[in-house]
Order: sequence, then structure tokens, then C-alpha cells
Amino acid sequence: MGLPRIREAAVLEANETRNEETTAWCNRDLIPLPPSRRTWGWFGFFGAGSLGALNVATWQTPNTLLTQGLSVGQAMAVIVVSRAVVCLFSCIIAWCGLTWHIGFTVQTRFTWGLRGAYIPLIQRSLLNFVWCAVQAWNGGRLVTVCITAMWPSFQHVPNTLAANVPTTTQQMVGFVVFWVISFPFLFIRPERFKKPFFFSSLGCGIAMISMMVWSLSVAKSVGPVFYRSQQVPSTSRWSISWLMMAGLNQTIGQKAAGMANESDFSRYSNSRLAFVLGTCSVQWLVGIFVSLGGLVTTSACQIIYGKIYWNPPDLMMVMMDNGNGSSASRAGVFFLALAFTFAILFQNVCGNAVAGGIDLAGIFPRYIDIRRGAIITFTAAWIIQPWQLINKAPTFVTVLSSFSVFLAPLMGVMVADYFFIRRQKIRLCHLYRPEDSDYWYTHGFNYRVIPCWIAGWAPTIGGLIVSAGGMSKAPAALFQLYYTAFFTGFSISFTTFYAVTYFFPVKDAGSFDAYDEWATFTPKEAARLGIIPNDKAEELVNTRFGASGYERQGPKVLKGHELDMETAVPVEISEKAK
Repeated sequence: MGLPRIREAAVLEANETRNEETTAWCNRDLIPLPPSRRTWGWFGFFGAGSLGALNVATWQTPNTLLTQGLSVGQAMAVIVVSRAVVCLFSCIIAWCGLTWHIGFTVQTRFTWGLRGAYIPLIQRSLLNFVWCAVQAWNGGRLVTVCITAMWPSFQHVPNTLAANVPTTTQQMVGFVVFWVISFPFLFIRPERFKKPFFFSSLGCGIAMISMMVWSLSVAKSVGPVFYRSQQVPSTSRWSISWLMMAGLNQTIGQKAAGMANESDFSRYSNSRLAFVLGTCSVQWLVGIFVSLGGLVTTSACQIIYGKIYWNPPDLMMVMMDNGNGSSASRAGVFFLALAFTFAILFQNVCGNAVAGGIDLAGIFPRYIDIRRGAIITFTAAWIIQPWQLINKAPTFVTVLSSFSVFLAPLMGVMVADYFFIRRQKIRLCHLYRPEDSDYWYTHGFNYRVIPCWIAGWAPTIGGLIVSAGGMSKAPAALFQLYYTAFFTGFSISFTTFYAVTYFFPVKDAGSFDAYDEWATFTPKEAARLGIIPNDKAEELVNTRFGASGYERQGPKVLKGHELDMETAVPVEISEKAK
């Protein structure tokens, strides 16, 4: 088979009856989603958000803040405020996807230009590669606990890896098993994630509550950590206010990657209210509860074991005496670890692998869809080698968590452009072709946005460098700017981009298509946007629990239409009679 035939075989297929097409700018997963593929209700977003909260990172958040010198009350205050900020910005960024049913991948095109959009997409893709690998390694640690609970002798398997490999045979086996188990779930379409979200979030929630209840019942108290007061050394150069600001910036930064591409998933929503209720309820209820539960459990276990264990896999190993405990304790730990494992599995598949697949689909639309991109992102874990990053270079993970330095300015220009310059109006058809497109700008680049984005992270990058490098004697101003990186970066990029476009206006800003060529909107949505509805427009359908709604039989069509059995396209009854 020659190269041309291989290339031809690799091109994605498109179903034209569903308004799909495959070009250099478009494929099935980039088009505005029709109502039949918008299957996520409030619980779908609650489940997805729960997986982002029911994880080791959220469980350990109080530890990070306490080690900086904050009291328990101050640490929880930071967590509550940060969760409120995340809720607000998640809804703001998601609004474009909720209205026009396009994702971050396509949304960036009207701000950056069709070619300029590659800048944020490549940045996001690389970030997804690394986070997917890191989360797979964390999941592998939990699998190691599961295996040890079943076969205690596994804990004593000799390490056969080379001395320069910063991990053990047990951990590597856990990683391999986690990777293999996760791989089949990459083939699930995002519109079908409802059922996995429900069961994995429910299982992990029960596991966390069980750990907390068990630790409190055995310890008979919450332990000394829970009552820890403020412990800022007198020699510290930072006041408690600056330490709280640093903690706030850090906790928001952990969610910045998810906030930036929120429209990738909000476009699957069957209503705006469903997204807002699902997202905000989980950020407030689940996120805060998991952090508090981690604090309570760790504090109580300090009484039981005489030592603090913030990392759940380490705590579970101690709970079953490193695998040599009773069968009852090993069975309990097995189910706890299994629940944590599936929570991190689906969070990694959806939040990192699928998100990476969406970004790669935007870079190579002709050859990569969400499924192919997710497989590439997940397979890249073997190239990235997360055991090197976590066990040998923990500073790298710290830098990774501080990537909001670059993402906050990105969100700043997005919000300024969509809400204040375009006033929530865009031309969908112009997002998928360079010819005569309003979003082609100059050779495909909107040169207004690049300096404004750089202006947002330039003042804070110095603080990131000195913090990662441990340069504690660097000028205080560098650290202070870094401690406010999210708010500083967002504000600067927002303001400068709005000012630049005021003096150098964008052509036809606020224009939109008069006719719904993609059959994206229901008649009610089209009327709200002032758009003529498509003749093939669908109504939103409330699907049963766990169903995707995409391949349903007998789709609901407009009144006065019926389904053509040959083409599966709704047509007017009068035309059908002819």
C-alpha cells in the first residue's frame, strides 16, 4: 500500500446526512453539536465534576495549605473562596459552548484566527499529555494497593528494575495494569459518559465517607491536626494575608486547565441550567467536602497510627499493615482502593485523554477525531514516563500545577472578545473555512491577541521561575506578582485586548449567520438568537438514564415533518407526498 493510499485510508469518514464533513478545518467532532448529541443533564455535569473533586489532589489540598503556615480555619476559607471563583469562571468560559454548541478548539478560532488558534491548542495538548501521564501513574499507585490487598506477597516482590529507574517493580506493574484497564474506555463517546460518571463518582464518594467514618470511630476524636493553629515563623518574609493569597492562587491554578476548555464539555449540555446547577453544586458541595474529609481522616489516623498520612495509597497500605493484615482489613482496603481507582480512571479519560483528543482534532481535523486523539494522548504516557517526573523531579509537577500563569491570560482574551467585543454573536460557518472568513484576519492570525496574551503572563513568569528554582532571596515583588498570577494575568490580558480592539476594531464584530446551516439549534434556540431555523432542525430529547441519545431510533422531528426511511432525514410531509 503506497503512501497516498495510506493517507486516503486515514482520512476520517463523515455522515453528510448529519451535517458532518471532513476538511482541513472540520470533522465530526468539531461541528456545532446538534440536539441529538446534547445528552448531558445536570447529573452528567455533577458526575463529571465529582470525578474532578473525588481525587487525591483535592483530598490533600488542606495539607498543602497547612504546611505553608495557615491554620485549619484559614485553609478551609481559602478552599471555599477558591471553589467560588472556579464556579464563576467555569460558567463564564462555558457560556459560548452552551449558546453556540462549539468547544474550546473551535472557540479559539474567532479570537486567535484560524491559524493562530494553533498556539493555545498546542499549549493545551502538551499540558494534557503530561497530566494524563501523571494521573495514570497516580492511578497505578492505587492499583498496586489493590493487588497487595489480594496477594500480600506482592509487597515483597524483588525490584528488578535498573538502579537509575526511580520506581519499583510493584509500582510499574500497577501502572501497566491501570493503563491496560483504562484503554478500552477511550472508545466511549463523550455523549455516552453519563453512566460511568454516575457509578464511579458514587463508588468513590462512598469510599471516602467510609474512610472518614471508620477513622473517627476508631480514633474517638479528630486528632491534633484538625485543631492546628496558625504557624507562620516569626522570621517569615510573608504576612498571613500573602500566604492566603498564595494558597488561593495555587488552588485556583489546579483547576485552571479544566476551566479554560470548559466549553468542550458544556456543548454537550441539554440546557444552560443543567450545566450551572451540575457544575456549581459539585464544586461547592463535593469539592469542599472532600477537602474537609481528607483533613478529618488524616487527623484521626494520626491518633491511630501516630503519624500523618496525607496520601491515600500510603494510608491504605498502613491500614492493612503493608499487606500482611487480616483478611477483613485487606478486603476493606481493596474496595476502598478500587473505588478510588475507577474515579481517577474516568477523570483521567474524560478530563485529560478526551480533552487532549479534542485539541488534537482541532490541529489535525482531517485525520484525528476525539477517539484517535484520546488514544494518542493516552499512549504518550509511555514517552513522558511519569515515574521520572513524580519520583525524580517533583519540582516539575509543581510547575505543572502553576500553569495558570499562561492559562489565565488566555481566558482573559477569550472573555473580553466573546462577551464585550462580539457581544456573544459569532458566525459559525466562518469558523470552518478560510475563504472569505471574518476569522482569517492576516494570513490566519489575529495579531491583536498575541501581544495581549504575552502581556498577561510576562509580569508573573519571573515569580514562577524563582519559586520553582527555590530562589528564596529573590525580590519580593516577583513572588507577590506570582501569588496573584491568576487574577493579574486575567485582568491584564482582558484590559489590554479590549483596549487594542477599541483602537484597532475587529471587522464585523457581533455579526452572525442569518440561517442555521448546521441544523445546530432547536426552533426555540434559533428564535432566541434571531436565526432562521434549519428545515431539518431537531428538538431536544430527554434521554433515559445512561443513553447517549445519538443513535436513538425514531428521532423526534418538527411538527409537520416525518422521517424519510431511506435517508434518515426529517422532511416536510407535503414534500414527501410529492
